Amino acid sequence: MINHLLKKQSRKKLSHLMNRDMSILDEKNLGKPALIFSPHPDDETLGCGGTIIKKKRAGANIKIVFMADGSKSHRRFVSEKRLKSIRAREAVAAGRTLGLSDSDIHFLGYKDAELFKYRKSAVSKVIEILLQQQPEEIFIPYYQEPSLWNKDHLATNRIVLSAIQRLRKNIDIFEYPIWFLCYWPWANTPIYSINNFLYILKINIISNYFLLKDFHCSVYIGDVLGIKRAALNQHKSQMTRLVPNPLWRILSDVSNGEFLEIFFQEYEIFHRYNSLDMVARALTKRVYGKTRTNNE
Repeated sequence: MINHLLKKQSRKKLSHLMNRDMSILDEKNLGKPALIFSPHPDDETLGCGGTIIKKKRAGANIKIVFMADGSKSHRRFVSEKRLKSIRAREAVAAGRTLGLSDSDIHFLGYKDAELFKYRKSAVSKVIEILLQQQPEEIFIPYYQEPSLWNKDHLATNRIVLSAIQRLRKNIDIFEYPIWFLCYWPWANTPIYSINNFLYILKINIISNYFLLKDFHCSVYIGDVLGIKRAALNQHKSQMTRLVPNPLWRILSDVSNGEFLEIFFQEYEIFHRYNSLDMVARALTKRVYGKTRTNNE
């Protein structure tokens, strides 16, 4: 009970501090063409599903690019080949729910959890897509996404930024958080030992610092939350147990559902900057004490 009340008050305080400097994306920006780069099927809906809906309603041309195939998420129950096919179908169904056509959805098909291995190839493919689509906005995972869970999120960030840097294009970049939000007071992170406790405590403090430091842009999605939830439900392998076994992990299992509910608040938040001014710095920012460069 005490922990619940403390979390509730802490969330309220952090939200208040964030809202002081938060700018809400206006109708003009919502109408700009954009590319959404998603590490796996479901990240696009979790991180910016509401924004996609609002941008489509504003007349924007939106394309989603899935970087990795998500084939390892439940491979102990389903073969990677079959799971790859399942998740691709789910991504298309979710895209339709968000308002996109099948031709708006692209799969690069890199192997799940191994995206960094194919960095050179992926950068070349992203460059081709950027040249073809000519977007004014790019949506990518946040540069501080913790690699503790999945390195594909960081890889997507680095790959897309490298492509943009090579083209030297003037693009507005919106970084969306996924696993970065899986910390107290937004969600509980499991503690297994005293060393783990100290590490989690450190990361909790750091994550909330960067949450206040970097996220000053938001999109109101309170009026489309039902559609966003319907789109996420299309990712059935992540939302339901396709096999009746409790070891088939789904999103609502994470932090007893707290993690999933983070994405159904009335605003989606973003770390926003312009490529010409900040890409070089974004590629060399210190990430949880480690400097990462575009040579990673």
